Formats: sequence, C-alpha cells, structure tokens
Amino acid sequence: MAQAQTTESPRSSPPAAKLTLPTLTAMVVGSMVGAGVFSLPRRFAEETGVAGALIAWLIAGAGMLMLALVFQTLALRRPDLDAGVYAYAKAGFGEYLGFFSAFGYWASACVGNVTYWVLIMSTVGAVWPALGEGDTVPAAALSTIGLWAFFLLIRRGVKEAATVNRIVTVAKVVPILVFVILALFSFKADVFAANFHGASYAGSLFDQVRGTMLATVFVFLGVEGASVYSRHAKRRADVGRATLLGFLSVFCVFASVTIVSYGIMPMAEIAQLRQPSMAGVLEHAVGTWGQVFVSVGLIVSVLGAYLAWTLMAAEVLFVAAKDDDMPRFLRRATAADVPEPALLMTTLLSQVVLIVTLFSDDAFDFALDLTSALSLIPYLLAAAFAARIAGPARRRGELAVGLLATVYTAFLVYAAGPKYLLVSFIVYAPATVLFVMARREQGRQLFSPRELVVLAVSVAGAVVGILALALGWIGL
Repeated sequence: MAQAQTTESPRSSPPAAKLTLPTLTAMVVGSMVGAGVFSLPRRFAEETGVAGALIAWLIAGAGMLMLALVFQTLALRRPDLDAGVYAYAKAGFGEYLGFFSAFGYWASACVGNVTYWVLIMSTVGAVWPALGEGDTVPAAALSTIGLWAFFLLIRRGVKEAATVNRIVTVAKVVPILVFVILALFSFKADVFAANFHGASYAGSLFDQVRGTMLATVFVFLGVEGASVYSRHAKRRADVGRATLLGFLSVFCVFASVTIVSYGIMPMAEIAQLRQPSMAGVLEHAVGTWGQVFVSVGLIVSVLGAYLAWTLMAAEVLFVAAKDDDMPRFLRRATAADVPEPALLMTTLLSQVVLIVTLFSDDAFDFALDLTSALSLIPYLLAAAFAARIAGPARRRGELAVGLLATVYTAFLVYAAGPKYLLVSFIVYAPATVLFVMARREQGRQLFSPRELVVLAVSVAGAVVGILALALGWIGL
C-alpha cells in the first residue's frame, strides 16, 4: 500500500508517471466503451427507427470527430495547458467559466460513474430480483461497496490503475465485437425493413434524431480522455494521436451495435427490453447463453470504464486546485502521485447521486441524460476556445473545425431540452462555494463584474429548476 504522505505545494508534487501512446489510447477507449454501448439498442429503439439512427450517428460521428480534432489541435497548439477541458475554458474565457467547466466535467464524470453501478446491478437483477433494475436499496448497498473498493484500488497509485485499465480495455472490446458478428448471422432483412422508418410512437424524423442526441453524447464521453491526462504523457504529440485513434475505433463499434439490432427484433420490442438491452437482443438471436455472454462482458467493460473515469475526474479537481481555481486541500497528492482528496470528493459525489437514483422513475436513463447534459458546457467552451485561437489565415482548417464543433455542441444543448438544462443549473450554482473558498485563500476579489453576470444567470437557472421540480413541471 502506498504511503499516506501528502504534499500541498504545486512545485513539490511527486513526479508524474509517464504514459505511452498505447496506454493513452486505451484510456480513451476505456473511457468511452462502458455502460453506454450496452444500453444503445433500447435507447435508440425508444426514439427512432433505422433511418433516424443512421442520421443520428452521422451527425454524432461528424460532430464528435470535430471535437476530437479540437482536442488534438489544442494539445499541439497549447502544450502548456494540462487537464484538457478545464484548462481550455479558463484560458479562453476567464477563471469563473473555467471553474464551471472543471466542476461540470467533474460532476458529469461522477454522475456517469453511477450509471455503471446501476447497470451492473440491473444485469445481476435478471437472476437476483431483489436488485430490480439497479434502483433498489440492496442494489444501492452493493454499489456502495463497489464505489469504495475502487477508491482503495486507485489510491494505490496512478501507474497501477492505468495498467489495469489497459488490460481491461482489451478484455471488454472482445464481447462487443462478438455481439456484432453473431447479430449479423441472425440478421433478418424483413425485420430491418419494417424498422426502417420507425414505429408509430416515434414521431417525426427530426424528433427521432433529436431524441437520440443525449444518448450519443453519453457513449462518446471520454473522447477527451488523453488530453485530460496529458500531464502524464511521455510525448505530448501522443495525446492527439490517442484521441483520434480511440474515437475512430469506438465510433465503428457503437454504430454497428445499434444498426444490427434493428435486424433482430421489432423496434417496439427492443424498446421494452430491460437494460442492458444488448443482452436481450442477443438472447433473442442465439438463446440464453447470449444473454449470459453479454452480461459478463458488460460487467468487465463497466468496471474498466469506471476506473478510467474516476482517474480523470480526480485529475481535473487536482489540476484546478494547483491553478488556484479550487480550494488548496484538493491539490494534495500521495507519494504514489494520487490526488487523494480529489479522489475522495469524486467518490463522495458518486455516493450522493447513487442515493438520489433511488427516488428516480428510471435511475439509469436519468443518470445517463444528466451526465450528458453536465458535459455540454465544458465541451462547448473548449470548442469555442479552439475557434478563437485559430485566427491566422494559415489555420483556416482549424477555424472551421472549431466552429463546427461549437455549432454541434450548441445543438446538443438545444437537443437536451429544458429539463436537464435546469437540473444542470441546480448542480452548477452551489458549486460556486468552492470558487469563493479558493478566492478567499488567495485574498482576491471574489467576483469581477463579468463573473457576477455569470453567477446571476446560474443562480437564476437553479431557482427556476428548483421551482420546476417542486411544482412537478419536470421530474427525476
């Protein structure tokens, strides 16, 4: 076990472990390939048919490719900026919006971690009814044990955790590829054709595409994984390469899982499957062993993604504290280079959200959509920063990429709808306490006039969100 000795000084922190291109790529893939891919068949079937799914993946693939190129470009143009999303927002739009970006990215990671435990418990719930769909008290109790077991694992050291993640990434991609291959062998052209335009409940094609947007955001979260962990890279150029390699790999897998499912079962039946819906699709295609196969693969996949996301979430708080944008206690690291206070806060917030899911009508979908919504502001600010610094004519390509990524993320904010935007404000506004703590530690003015405007908007949004929840206009 690593020694518990800590240090608070940014300059005296232990030297960072150096990660190679394969390890960084594995962290990107490990971050994206998690709970989302196993839930895709039902999530898409609830909203759209084949035509809408193809358009949605085209938009999501192009938009997320622009974001991946943004992170690749920024890794090269601004090698002085660590922690990716947070650092770019601060450099481009000031400390307060940078703080919001850091907090929002961290909070989305914590909420996303809860979806992993909910899905694991829902998977086991198929044979142990007491766990329900991951939203019962026994499920929450077992998930709590898992949360703190991983806290102890990661506390041993960043290098050890990253190595485990690389091994797990290989192990979890295999069952997903096997699913696609087996589904192709069971593919029925007539079922696929019947699902092409969507079921009667799907609505217009535009509504179908819009309804899938948050699901596509969730499964692509982690595309920035290498840039978030850039301070540990052996070569800075590897950060951009790992981002593109990871994105292109998983995009093909995600789109394939969704599309082939429409050739196995009617859309309305897929929409009624319990999560993980990929297991139900494969059970329909090849029998009970298919469900068991996917369920085992899911547990391995989700645990690996949880490890990667917990590492990245703690890293964001740690670097923000080193830059004096979070309270100083969060900058402490152990002798094993683990930001333990940040890791502890990450685990605690996940614990709180896990409890909240007990009161939600659909724990998994609520946590998934909230995760996506919280991540949109950090992504939007990073994309806008890339467009802002691509000024010279020789960088017109970079300007186009930055603008397209900005338009895409702005569309996602619209697609999320008012519910999750208001709930996001409820999460964001109280976080200002941490910003105030950091400013007071430095003896600085709490807010500039521009920052007061941002504060007023966030508080107003939080008040409206609380009223909407209290009056039943929106629900969890």
